[in-house]
Amino acid sequence: MRLADFILRDMETILGQWEAFALTLLPAAANMKSLALRDHAQQILEAVARDLSTAQTREAQREKSLGRAPKLTDAPETAAQAHGHLRARSGFELNQLAAEFRALRASVLRLWMDACQPEAPHPDDIIRFNEAIDQALAESVSFFSAHVEQARNLLLGMLGHDMRSPLQTIQMTAAYLARLNADDEVSQAASRMIHSGARMQALLDDILDFNRTKLGLGINISPTNVDLANLFADELNLVRAAHPDHQIDLVMVGDSQGVWDGRRLQQLLGNLVLNAIKYGTPDAPVKVIVSGAEAEVYFEVKNSGDAIDQQTLNRIFDPLRRGPDQENKYDQDGNLGLGLHIAREVVKAHGGDIEARSDEAETVFAVRLPRRK
Repeated sequence: MRLADFILRDMETILGQWEAFALTLLPAAANMKSLALRDHAQQILEAVARDLSTAQTREAQREKSLGRAPKLTDAPETAAQAHGHLRARSGFELNQLAAEFRALRASVLRLWMDACQPEAPHPDDIIRFNEAIDQALAESVSFFSAHVEQARNLLLGMLGHDMRSPLQTIQMTAAYLARLNADDEVSQAASRMIHSGARMQALLDDILDFNRTKLGLGINISPTNVDLANLFADELNLVRAAHPDHQIDLVMVGDSQGVWDGRRLQQLLGNLVLNAIKYGTPDAPVKVIVSGAEAEVYFEVKNSGDAIDQQTLNRIFDPLRRGPDQENKYDQDGNLGLGLHIAREVVKAHGGDIEARSDEAETVFAVRLPRRK
């Protein structure tokens, strides 16, 4: 008996074993009814049976086994994709989702081989069945992961937004205490609160910006007519005050006026300069060079230090990444590893581009900004 025929003939037996196994996936399955436990299982098996009955080239079979089957043109999602989405919404874990397909594979093959006796099962059916299950598993995992990531991003966004109000209250209270001209102990405590509040505010801003990019919203900008000469000079003065032991040079060449979001460009420059201070040679200056062309303005942030290898450069703007010696660490400055990622998103929001290059002499972050998006 061919496997496709067996699946359609013994569908109820297979579904019974699927349901029995799904019921063991606790705690998510504890209060689920039969229909929910079997969620899309019949449609997944029917799709597998159709696949087994369809002629395919070896290349098509190979692509399917790697989870790269052609996408449907007449449906928004496959049964396996819908199953992954609903299992995520029902509180299942990813390893439990994978276990369902693992159990399904084993039960179908075992039941079919028993039904084939005394004849030997068709070997090509086994290969094709495994390829179809691999494709279904890949589809389910993809939609499961997408749902979990979206839920996590929404939670981060709500958390970051809701934390702003109590943080602003703390900052306002600290500023009020500082204005009272009380004794030194109170003034110092107020100063520490103001400084810590500013750090927390910066972290929340980074989280909210990162969250917007992960939700596909991009960085929010409000362009106006601005002059980079004034904006960058002000921002570098703040950085110099926070890092008095580091020399930061600013060189302006040509027209630096354009239509941009000034606050965002200050954030961009600050992120790049702080990165240069952190990873550059301590006693070497950080150089910011701005040059204006007819339709665009270019600027570079340069620092001396160890060369960055190409593999790291290729992913240097990825979120939650740092230098090799800082990987997987939350550093003493409260840095989440989002600075360069947010810098890239700010540039993209302005219609520009940013690149990084590095050799033994220096590391350079180069930015191109159209005067108007």
